Amino acid sequence: MPQPPIVNRAEWGADESLNDDAPEYGTTINAVFIHHTAQTNTYSCADSPAIVRGLRALHLNQGWKDIGYNFVVDKCGTIFEGRKGGIDRPVIGAQAEGFNTNTTGIAVIGTYTAEDAPGAAKASLARLAAWKLGQYKVDPLGKVTLTAGKANGKFALGQSAVFNRISGHRDAYATECPGTALYNQLPTLRAWAAGPVAGLAIKSVTGATLSGSTYLTKGSISVNWAATTPTSLITKYEVLVDGKSAAAKTGTATSAAVTLAAGSHTVQVRATHQSGKTTTTSGIAVTAETTPPVFSTKPTLSLRTGTVDTTAVPVTLAWKATDAAGLKEVRLTTPAAKTYGPTTASAPLTAKSGAATSFSLTAQDLAGNTAAATTSGTAVIVQETAATKTGTWTKKASSSYLGGASLSSSAKNASLSWTFTGRSVAWIVSRAATSGQAVIYVDGTKSATVDLKSSTTAYRNALWTKSWSSAGKHTVKIVVSATSGRPAVTTDGIAYLR
Repeated sequence: MPQPPIVNRAEWGADESLNDDAPEYGTTINAVFIHHTAQTNTYSCADSPAIVRGLRALHLNQGWKDIGYNFVVDKCGTIFEGRKGGIDRPVIGAQAEGFNTNTTGIAVIGTYTAEDAPGAAKASLARLAAWKLGQYKVDPLGKVTLTAGKANGKFALGQSAVFNRISGHRDAYATECPGTALYNQLPTLRAWAAGPVAGLAIKSVTGATLSGSTYLTKGSISVNWAATTPTSLITKYEVLVDGKSAAAKTGTATSAAVTLAAGSHTVQVRATHQSGKTTTTSGIAVTAETTPPVFSTKPTLSLRTGTVDTTAVPVTLAWKATDAAGLKEVRLTTPAAKTYGPTTASAPLTAKSGAATSFSLTAQDLAGNTAAATTSGTAVIVQETAATKTGTWTKKASSSYLGGASLSSSAKNASLSWTFTGRSVAWIVSRAATSGQAVIYVDGTKSATVDLKSSTTAYRNALWTKSWSSAGKHTVKIVVSATSGRPAVTTDGIAYLR
């Protein structure tokens, strides 16, 4: 394991003139004992060097030759060299009475009886313990039998006991240290220290769409992952494509971009712990394909029923888009922005009268490939005054009518007819509870009988429509039926699409 950054004694201001006792050494490091200093948790990390100096002064006043801990860690994760003698040597401290020889002691500044130590502090504990044990090829997840070199109130002189390689002070001595909350985290610290990286999982893939259990992409994706092991204990991450490393990132990374060749692939993330142990996620299926969708039915326009206004003539835009890998959506980009699902094949829209309007669609498949298609048309409103009339018709004025006026008749067989060149037509009427019926003829052939009756009054209502596959010259004629009890038919004219 690599050595973590450590603030040495000179850097934290140890006054070496305060004691001249020579350090004592063991021969190995068999175990690490975790402590807390039982001080406040609300300190500023900028004050940590002063706190370490204070701990040393306290221990010197107790008659010890130096600070008792081999290392001190603050809540921000900064590691300070403790007892002098060399950070990379088995210095004998005064931190676990009866078991000081061939062990090392690490204390966290603060009190962690009910409050857990911060994540940065725990990460440094694991990293430091892994390094010290690793100097002597010791597994942080292992156990060791230690023999008390002194009676300490919990163990008699010469008594042996089995300890975890990373233990709490309370395991060796009759004390609450390192606090119950921190003590309960020791299994996690052991796992972090030993490796491999824990909790590694791919969280998401950007640049691709999940379809069933397979991601579809045009080729470029970003793989996003997370792990529970602290980043300071992770050497690197790699994105594997079909078992081979395609991208490498540092241990602090959470994503990486890769470009896939066309075809089906298995993508994984591999994390390398500082111990060299690796963890690899389960594979996800990703297919790269570049074939765009197809508009198997090109977009078409037709008039539809609804309320007509000169700025909004009701139209239907219809299309059909398909894709072998799976259609994601169809977007209308002009004259407005709307998004439709993959199974939608038509949409109710409007067009301004007298102006050519383009309707542009973009189909996108699940891989991100796109195809565009456009259709256009001009909606034209023809007022009732332009009709050829037979029979009796009465002009009616109201701001509710198109152009402020309409024609109404209750005379049987009274008719209006309009001739136009277009591909879709709508008859525009006013409706009420007393409205009657009319027969509609298209190009001299009866097309429909339309009932204008409505429980609520409606003006400028496109009640009947007809469309053709292509534009042509047509005549629409409406004939009043003079329905018994409600003979009146009131019309604004027609709208047609060219």
